[in-house]
Amino acid sequence: MKVAVVGATGMVGEIMLKVLAERNFPVTELIPVASEKSVGKEIEWNGKSYKVVGLQTAVEMRPDIALFSAGGETSLEWAPKFAEVGTTVIDNSSAWRMDPSKKLVVPEINASSLTKEDKIIANPNCSTIQMVLTLAPLHAKYKIKRVVVSTYQSITGTGVKAVQQLESEYAGTKGEMAYKYQIHRNAIPQCDVFEENGYTKEEMKLVRETQKILNDKTIAVTATAVRVPIVGGHSEAVNVQFENDFEVNEIREILHNTSGITLQDNLDAFTYPMPLYAEGKDDVFVGRIRRDESQPNTLNMWIVADNLRKGAATNTIQIAEYLVANKLV
Repeated sequence: MKVAVVGATGMVGEIMLKVLAERNFPVTELIPVASEKSVGKEIEWNGKSYKVVGLQTAVEMRPDIALFSAGGETSLEWAPKFAEVGTTVIDNSSAWRMDPSKKLVVPEINASSLTKEDKIIANPNCSTIQMVLTLAPLHAKYKIKRVVVSTYQSITGTGVKAVQQLESEYAGTKGEMAYKYQIHRNAIPQCDVFEENGYTKEEMKLVRETQKILNDKTIAVTATAVRVPIVGGHSEAVNVQFENDFEVNEIREILHNTSGITLQDNLDAFTYPMPLYAEGKDDVFVGRIRRDESQPNTLNMWIVADNLRKGAATNTIQIAEYLVANKLV
């Protein structure tokens, strides 16, 4: 199994390499790929040293799978080139997510839709993944009408530059700015650029991707995405209105029995999800589950996950694992 990691020297790329090793993915040949300025650098992986190569070299090496985390423009240009030589691309950018000819996959929900013909597979947005993993089993049982979500998103979603900005501000030194404003002791109600409707791209991803993954355009979603000075993961306050009524204990039981979800919901012991505990873990954590008493058939919950792992690298590799297990590559 020849595996290329495109963007191997970036924040998500490094986590991808870590997760590949942790999960014993059957790599027989690793191809770390990065931009021209990183070509020739050496990286260590699983006790061996590998030279970073450029994109064209990687295409010529014809990997079985290419895991992409190198930005939308790179994906748009290079994913088709890999696909042309028979490589299956799993792309972590937003480039292909809303392309009607491409599958948008959270393995626990819709991996069964994948076939050998799917040569470019889209990995959803980090904030979408953790939300839909929780919503999918509830939608199947009670049918979702509307979702109102407010996110509290880690700076790691922006990248290394944002982490450096926070560290500089924390230390009281001047450094490069990833954001228009300081992030230390602040909350910035803007994740990504604004669209014409006044929502950010991040907010609209939560709307469009949720409908596509759950295969239901009737689900109404409205979102507010906020950047907070947190490193460990994304948090979400989610309000869900169903067509059918529910018992709160039944909701807890469904989520407890859903693969990839850890229920943390014991108020007596002050147990609820927090990014501090989600960091470095692959599960999505759910708690503060309670009925919305202001209207019928409506639920509130708090959802937390490590955005670099289940929100990006782990989900990508779980897709690859499904492809291997089902002989689709």
